[in-house]
Amino acid sequence: MFKPLSIFLGWRYVRSRHGNGFSAFISASSTIGIALGVTVLIVVLSAMNGFERELSQKLLSIVPHVELVSVNEPIKNWRQSINKVQNEQAVLAAAPVIKMTGMLQHGLQLKAVEVRGVDAQLEMQVSSIDDYIIAGKWQGLSAAKQNSNTIIIGSGVAKKLSVELGDKIQLLLPPPGGGNDVKQVFSAPITRHVEVVGIFKFGGTIDETLAYVPLTLASEVMGYKSNETQSIRLKVTDVFSAPKIARQVVYNFDHYVYINNWTRTQGHLFNDIQLVRMVMFIVLVLVIAVASFNIVSTLIMAVNERQGDIAILKTMGASSQTIMLAFIAQGLVNGVVGSLLGALCGVYLALNLSDIISSIEQFLGVTFLSGDVYFINYLPSVLHLSDVYATVITALIMSLLATLYPAWRATKIEPAQVLGQQ
Repeated sequence: MFKPLSIFLGWRYVRSRHGNGFSAFISASSTIGIALGVTVLIVVLSAMNGFERELSQKLLSIVPHVELVSVNEPIKNWRQSINKVQNEQAVLAAAPVIKMTGMLQHGLQLKAVEVRGVDAQLEMQVSSIDDYIIAGKWQGLSAAKQNSNTIIIGSGVAKKLSVELGDKIQLLLPPPGGGNDVKQVFSAPITRHVEVVGIFKFGGTIDETLAYVPLTLASEVMGYKSNETQSIRLKVTDVFSAPKIARQVVYNFDHYVYINNWTRTQGHLFNDIQLVRMVMFIVLVLVIAVASFNIVSTLIMAVNERQGDIAILKTMGASSQTIMLAFIAQGLVNGVVGSLLGALCGVYLALNLSDIISSIEQFLGVTFLSGDVYFINYLPSVLHLSDVYATVITALIMSLLATLYPAWRATKIEPAQVLGQQ
């Protein structure tokens, strides 16, 4: 016999149990349960990977990775400062930015916005906002240098104010340096009439709250000189290492600044993704565990049915190890078949998840992810082989653990008692 005896016996028992309807049903249910658990776990992990990719590649393409914000006085000679921080290996690009909170008014409509004063050319190096312009051009902020009163707004802001490209709107900004000065706090806002030279559509709440103006206009409102800026924005090589990179950059920076990074403004999204990943992993592993422990029922019935065979094998000299391995091999068939079947289905669904969900949306006439609420309007999916390996190995380990007790029970059968009852 060229096969190990335990493997040979285990395979014979697997083939012979198909004649027993109830045992076959329990065995099939455990296999199907393991396959479903593995499939769903691979799909869920791939969806979480997709959200992480969209977070890093899309949302963080316009959200600052790192910002160095001046504490007391504005950053002087910002061009030299930018050249200095760009010498850091982990920094891809840098650009000046002045942030203000203001109001936009058109007719009787008012909308609160975050206004960013930017250098149009340098901003394109640290942000991909130009890719989301749906009306006008990003270069409109710098094309008319003789007229710096221009603005680019989000599609949500444009809809709220009922404005289109080329319309004039009023920008209301608080006077700089209000602090605790009562006269400044209650003074009239600074007003500027600006022309809409561009409208962008990114998705989510950003379209409702963000506007861009030229750096010269923001500097004028804040009372800065031409070589001064409020903060410097950095684009880094690894967004998930942004806090560490920021500390390295500031260590050699010669101005007293606050350190801000994307984890403070958008970090809740990343934390939510990680939390959902962990919770779903635990839940689905428990599903796999429940399916795996159906193997216990199958093997206990198999041991009771095969008591005579076990007794004869023992009288012929079969060791307890051989008998135990035979029933372990019988139980592992369910785990192996279920894991491999689940892995194949999970990989297929994960690779085609976006198209499948899109087809379901079209068929049902519903939208699961709205671009007006979220920063994406589709369900992303990125398959990592490490997730597949981890899921399959977890299912196999649980299947193996489920076989140990029934297989051990089989070794405790006494041949004299069994054969004496025959």
